[in-house]
Amino acid sequence: MWTQENRGRYDRRGQRFPSDLTDAEWALIEPLIAPAKRGGNKRTVDLRAVVDGLLYVLSTGCQWRALPTDLPPRATVHGYLDRWDYDGTLARIHHTLFMACREQAGRAASPTAAILDSQSVKGAEKGGRRSTRRATMRARRSAARSATSSSTRKVS
Repeated sequence: MWTQENRGRYDRRGQRFPSDLTDAEWALIEPLIAPAKRGGNKRTVDLRAVVDGLLYVLSTGCQWRALPTDLPPRATVHGYLDRWDYDGTLARIHHTLFMACREQAGRAASPTAAILDSQSVKGAEKGGRRSTRRATMRARRSAARSATSSSTRKVS
């Protein structure tokens, strides 16, 4: 509920962009990001700026090349997005924040119930995705019906 107490918590006026992380939000996320790999050069990029860049793209819906210049380069931000998706960092962050939100709301960390409607059950019984895929695909034509196929025999 929007009360005067909550409004202050979500106020983003002192930041560069409304999508930037606050110090408290960064404190939750920072420990979940893996440290730099051993060997090689030290990490020179500011990971908080990378996360701010990701959140900017997600919140504005802008193209990667429209990322503001005071954030890291788009290749750096996109590279970290790919890397974190591959190594499970994004899933770890999501899971941790999801559990924290549930606990903050006074619920158990893991959901204990699920809601299924009759349409969900029917779709699962018939094979779910597999059965809907055929309906959305174009029919394939055989090469024999194609105007470009040759009807002459090969001579060997």
